Amino acid sequence: MNVPAIPSDIRERVVSAANTLYEQAGRETFPTVDQVRRTAKVDMNAASAVMREWRRQQTVQAAPVAVTIPEGVQLAHSQALAALWMQAQELANESLRTAQTAWETERTELDAMRQEMATAYETQATELEATQERATEIQHAADAAAEGYTKELAAVREQLAAATTRAERAEARVAEIEKRADGLQGELTRAHQDADQVRAELETLRKDSAAEIERLRSELAGVRAKAEAAEEAHQAQRKTAAAEAHRAAELLTKAQAERDTARQQAGEAREGAAKLAGQLEAVQSQNAALLATLKQGQK
Repeated sequence: MNVPAIPSDIRERVVSAANTLYEQAGRETFPTVDQVRRTAKVDMNAASAVMREWRRQQTVQAAPVAVTIPEGVQLAHSQALAALWMQAQELANESLRTAQTAWETERTELDAMRQEMATAYETQATELEATQERATEIQHAADAAAEGYTKELAAVREQLAAATTRAERAEARVAEIEKRADGLQGELTRAHQDADQVRAELETLRKDSAAEIERLRSELAGVRAKAEAAEEAHQAQRKTAAAEAHRAAELLTKAQAERDTARQQAGEAREGAAKLAGQLEAVQSQNAALLATLKQGQK
């Protein structure tokens, strides 16, 4: 008997699985519906429907009773009608017993199939319950993971907001430092200009001092010459020359002192310029450190 509601490809898979399992069992026991369903990977309804047909085909059906007169009857045609009737009744009973045997066999197979289907359904129900429990566990785990991800995302957002605030403050600080650096750069430029001016003035003073010293030396030499020339002539002139020489020495000492003062002022100007340069370098280092911190925060 065919089952039209089942597609041919599914029917072929079920029949192939049943034949394979039957051969693996040495053709001694029929495979269960659940075994065939698992092997063929079909639903229980299709497996049970095709398996009923397959088992029916494997069962030996009762042979129909021959309608021709048996040879024994033909040979005993001369015997009494009672003997003929007994022979016919025996044949009818044999056919009945054969049909009853086939029916009992089919009923046994059907009972076995019902038991197999009940067992298979219970197995499927157990598997479904286990699958549902597993799905519930997975859902709970997913919910917990989603909650954890949500909290982690909130924490990351807070960290990002804090980092953004720090970055904005750092940018403001950098702008302030750059502004101060520009001011210090201007002061350093002015200091360099002042130092250049001091150096120029010092050079002019040095030249003037050198010229004055040279002039005083010339005068001192002239005075000494005059003093030496007039020493023999008059003692008073000699004293006067000595006094003039002493005055010239004092002028020379004063010029040297002014030169030393100018040198000291130039040294102080150089120290001021170096100090300003150090301050500028410190500000630039601080600016670079803040920029590096800002870049790390943004990462």
